[in-house]
Amino acid sequence: MEQTTAVRPATPQQRAVRAARNGGEPTLEFADRVPYDAYVHASTLHKLQQPLSDDPGEMSFLMVSQIMELYFKLTCHELRHAQRELRANRVWDALPPLRRAALHIEGLNAAWQGLRWMTPADFNRFRDRLGEGSGFQSAMYRQLEFLLGLRDPALIRPFRRQAEVHAELTAALTTPSLWDDVVALLARRGFELPADLLERDVATEHESHPAVEAAWVRIYADGGPDNHLRLLGDALTEVAEGFSDWRWHHIKAVQRSMGAKVGSGGSAGLAWLQRSMARVVFPELWSARTAM
Repeated sequence: MEQTTAVRPATPQQRAVRAARNGGEPTLEFADRVPYDAYVHASTLHKLQQPLSDDPGEMSFLMVSQIMELYFKLTCHELRHAQRELRANRVWDALPPLRRAALHIEGLNAAWQGLRWMTPADFNRFRDRLGEGSGFQSAMYRQLEFLLGLRDPALIRPFRRQAEVHAELTAALTTPSLWDDVVALLARRGFELPADLLERDVATEHESHPAVEAAWVRIYADGGPDNHLRLLGDALTEVAEGFSDWRWHHIKAVQRSMGAKVGSGGSAGLAWLQRSMARVVFPELWSARTAM
């Protein structure tokens, strides 16, 4: 069982005293668990890689998948922070978590580089061991999609027998997305938007609405330095563009490693991913550019 030694706070004065006592060398002796491990839980993380085959390349596939899961969670954390700020009408305070989210998505995209070596022959050496396991079944990725306004009730069905996960996804499916909160903010700021706009069917919420598009055209027409809504639009664009890049990298990785074969989870694989690209994140931010 993992130890639960607490991380002990240290003041600048305590750190200075310790450095003087050690002659500038790092502390090498601890009474309990190493503080770094108590905070990061690195020893736990490094026990979570359990390959199903003897193929050395499977470790790359497994660990990159786990890294992406952590980035999904981190990005969701930042987007929810931004949501809270927007709901409180604090646009300026919503910008830092959105910018952090965009940077985390850059890290998410960079993770694909660790799989560029994988050809169909490489993947086939361990693919059968995965059974029906597929990234399609990532609950945290669904959380991220729902937050970004890409909601499909059918996609939570695989989790019906995981009560806690299913409940969390159901809540995310019925909770306003980040884009819903942005649109609600625009309405509070006086832009003329239909009262029922936030009740759009999830099947069409990725499509551009003329009233929201017109609002963004007006926002970007104001080039003043205090136009926080324009800065919000820029930050959201970075998030949307980075996420679109991730989906594109996913398609290329599938093409490289398995071509157009049927997906491990029973989907049409490459064709299914290509269709999903048509669902646009923050659609009016993009369509408004035609009218600017």
